[in-house]
Amino acid sequence: MIVYPAIDLRAGRCVRLVEGDFARETVYDADPAAAAARWAAAGAAWLHVVDLDGAVVGEPVNLPAIRRIRRAVDLRIELGGGLRLPEHLDAAFDLGIDRVILGTAALRSPDLVHAAVRDHGDAVAVGLDARDGRLAAGGWLDQTDALATEVAQRLRAAGVRHVVFTDIARDGTLAGPNLPALREMVSLLGDGVIASGGIGGLDDVRRVREAGAAGVVIGRALYDGRVDL
Repeated sequence: MIVYPAIDLRAGRCVRLVEGDFARETVYDADPAAAAARWAAAGAAWLHVVDLDGAVVGEPVNLPAIRRIRRAVDLRIELGGGLRLPEHLDAAFDLGIDRVILGTAALRSPDLVHAAVRDHGDAVAVGLDARDGRLAAGGWLDQTDALATEVAQRLRAAGVRHVVFTDIARDGTLAGPNLPALREMVSLLGDGVIASGGIGGLDDVRRVREAGAAGVVIGRALYDGRVDL
């Protein structure tokens, strides 16, 4: 199972939110490239980078910070947040991003997902961000009625290989992952599920692995020193 250190970008800085609430923000690094270098030195193979501002406005915002991260490390990088048009994907790949994550676009622009998978294959993932089993969009500010499980089944049929599954109520809380929901997602999608939200320690990482996830995103627990990468 791959461990993905999380770098969430807001106003060019590396931050963490609690339950996706922008009013509950903690700034960890003024220069996200420093965080990236730290996780690289600790042995990370991948980084999970999210443009929080981009997710809200619907287009990439923190490209200068993303560019600095890319230049700072040789790790593979997956990027999400505000990628809703083909040109957004092209710009990300031009920066040297290894995998793009489509979130809101998976709900509002399914044709983009189909075209992206056709053109870029395994370099495309979808982010499924759920509250009580129903997906949120637009930087988690827009709650929908779409069931995460139903959308997951459609994504599998469309050929999506990687899904980042986040339980929003657990994100940034250190309270542990939503294991029943994660197991259900793994049962639907197989070994392409990356778990996100709630990791508070190594026992949580082990439980995610035992649930069959292919990867786990860790944010606050790494920055607070609860997990030594």
